[in-house]
Amino acid sequence: MRICLVSETWAPEINGVAHTLGHLSREAVARGHRLQLVRPTPATPAPPRSDGMEAELQVRGVSLPGYREVRLGLPAPRRLTQFWLEQRPDVVYLATQGPLGWSAQGVAGRLAIPCVAGWHTNFDHYCHDYGVPWLSGPVRRRLRTFHNRSQATLVPTHQQADDLTTDGFRGVRVMARGIDGERFSPAHRDPELRKQWGAGEHTPVILHVGRLAPEKNLALLRDSCVALNEASPDARIVIVGDGPGRRALAASLPHAHFTGFIPAEALASHYASADLFLFPSLSETWGNVLLEAMASGLATIAFRHAAGIELIDHDHSGLALAVDDANGFREAAVTLCQQPARRSRLGRNARLRALAYGWPAIADTFLDALIHARETPHGNSRPRPA
Repeated sequence: MRICLVSETWAPEINGVAHTLGHLSREAVARGHRLQLVRPTPATPAPPRSDGMEAELQVRGVSLPGYREVRLGLPAPRRLTQFWLEQRPDVVYLATQGPLGWSAQGVAGRLAIPCVAGWHTNFDHYCHDYGVPWLSGPVRRRLRTFHNRSQATLVPTHQQADDLTTDGFRGVRVMARGIDGERFSPAHRDPELRKQWGAGEHTPVILHVGRLAPEKNLALLRDSCVALNEASPDARIVIVGDGPGRRALAASLPHAHFTGFIPAEALASHYASADLFLFPSLSETWGNVLLEAMASGLATIAFRHAAGIELIDHDHSGLALAVDDANGFREAAVTLCQQPARRSRLGRNARLRALAYGWPAIADTFLDALIHARETPHGNSRPRPA
């Protein structure tokens, strides 16, 4: 089967979408499928064709104001039409609901190529985080139109599937995210790295990994870390990631270690060398970092939202708080920091839970959805022979 992936982002960019698509594409290629990629031209020089791709089309893109690393692909109907007329895919996977995604969906419709869409980003939620809450409703309606023009929409959690289905989205199917349990493992704990943080063998290290942006609930992360410092002055706080919120967060947490983005090979040792993982975000569709922390054997604190509600059995494989309980989140962080035996128990159970989410099984779900779309008539698309 020839699959075309349409995405705003791709490796080596660091974000959940690029991470997920990288794993899915490698699994698909290993099973003999042929892949194409459509994406915006990267901001930094890159090869004309990414690893594993039979063909690649790079279109014009623009960076978001104040957030250069996030790029939107511009509509490219003529180039997409020519690209697919020369090498017609059997099915298109739309990982973006931006202008490029709409353009690709329109061209695929005219050429009768079936599409499956992915729900990778809660754009309607971002309206609240960026000061335009009145746009949330119109954005949600626009997203519903987009996804209902595809033959299926793949979402990471059952909670999200129920929410979208109730709101009139059709063809919603669940595709969780996976983990490499060897790469993310307690075996990568590094005493020398802990020494760099000023942590001894029994010093609690609190970790956060993620993009440092308004939608990530940075205010609660800041408040929780301040409370931790006051209750446990010997604790060490490590924050991995970067973004427009870093400067203000660093000013509020002068004793924390801010690493910025780090190489992929170093990330596993940072997880494994910590003891407690804080994940206050409420904007995620999933939250890959939570699964990575759990696989690394960390006690985790999150909300009953996205991956938190799917992965965490409260006080067994982590702590999962009600989404409106910011005080409970902060208090849980302070309490768990002071309970090493409980942290160890939660971390052991967290790893067992995470290992159930292997990428081969996730790829099975992905490919089954694409095969079903290829073989099922929908609108002006029709099934094509293999």
